[in-house]
Amino acid sequence: MLGFGRFPISMTDNPRHNRTAIFSAQFLRLSELLGEVLPANPFYSRKLGAAGVSADIESIEAFKSRVPFTTKQELVEDQAANPPYGSDLTYPLFQYTRCHVTSGSTGRPLRWLDTPASWNWMLDNWELVHRTAGTAHSDTVFFAFSFGPFLGFWTAFESAQRLGCLCVAGGGMSSVARLRAILDQAVTVLCCTPSYALHLAQVAEAEGMSLRHSKVRTLSVAGEPGGSIGSTRLRLQEAWPGARVYDHHGMTEVGPVTFECPARPCVLHVNESAYIAEVLDPATARPVAPGDTGELVLTTLGRHASPLLRYRTGDLVKISAHPAAKLPCDCGRFDLALEGGILGRVDDMVIIRGVNVFPSAIEDIVRKCGGVAEYRVRVNRTPALVSMELDLEPDAGCLDTGSLVRRVTHAIESSLNLSVPVRAVAPGALPRFEMKAQRWVLE
Repeated sequence: MLGFGRFPISMTDNPRHNRTAIFSAQFLRLSELLGEVLPANPFYSRKLGAAGVSADIESIEAFKSRVPFTTKQELVEDQAANPPYGSDLTYPLFQYTRCHVTSGSTGRPLRWLDTPASWNWMLDNWELVHRTAGTAHSDTVFFAFSFGPFLGFWTAFESAQRLGCLCVAGGGMSSVARLRAILDQAVTVLCCTPSYALHLAQVAEAEGMSLRHSKVRTLSVAGEPGGSIGSTRLRLQEAWPGARVYDHHGMTEVGPVTFECPARPCVLHVNESAYIAEVLDPATARPVAPGDTGELVLTTLGRHASPLLRYRTGDLVKISAHPAAKLPCDCGRFDLALEGGILGRVDDMVIIRGVNVFPSAIEDIVRKCGGVAEYRVRVNRTPALVSMELDLEPDAGCLDTGSLVRRVTHAIESSLNLSVPVRAVAPGALPRFEMKAQRWVLE
């Protein structure tokens, strides 16, 4: 048995002892998936039929070479043509018991349905996220978000319930009320976005509520790149004394995908028992090498009710150069490792005077400089030129805003070889975010 933190991870969590074994297990699950989906699922029956692909595909390699990508735009168009839920449904509608909606951050929101079986598959995946973060039945877990139609809230909550945790829902509460609940109820695990965890700490300071008395030992964060950015993690762990940050990510369309490596902070493992993951060059669709950045493409192996085959997520990731093909990761797993977590979105990257600028890079620079309560990036796209400006809201302890502006300006120049206009704004001028932060504004 391999133990990380307070909670042991048994080999039943990861029964595959090398990459070949992982691929063999994936192929069995893929065969089951295709046998269930074809011909019952109208969306994929049409799509794979047009590509000449049948259920009895002979290998993972054949699957990747012959099955076409699925895109968000296809799904949007399918739901518009087949309202209200589209045709990516393997079973009759009466068998579905859950409906959730994507955030809509990259376009029109999608409605996504699940049967009890597909829902339980996602809860299984979320349990792995909790357990690798050391969460156990003795924990009290606080969920600092409003429980809207977004899938991640509900899967996080219900999977913690299945572990036997005491679960506290923080929907419909102010930040002050949430802080009081966290302190009064001796919460040990806080689930929220990185931005909101920092915001809670700022509110606590303003209200004279010392987080040194908090029992929170785990910050389980997602929704933004910050959880796997070293400087942001440091700020979070300073703001919440005694707490350790654990990052992860998922999407409503695919479910919980990654969990943080217990041995290597800022590295996410893909749960390859549940997903076939590919990392491809967004322009050429060819696999990228370890150490390179590409788009994450996923196939959901257990969500038979509403599957996705070779789904282009739009998430940019970097394959770890760790030699896990021959040796396990430091945590003992062979699952695909992504350095720096989710770096950003394919559409979010901007090219400023020939330099590729990712949101995660700006986040890292700003957080390393310190003294910043919040920030906003304004991108101006014109036919001739793309330019960028940065607004900084100093934190309450900043006594010299001019020095802060100069420090951040110099850090951007040093890191990116770019001269970017930086200005300070008044306290409270920039928005705060409970859900996914929208710091990049197109003008």
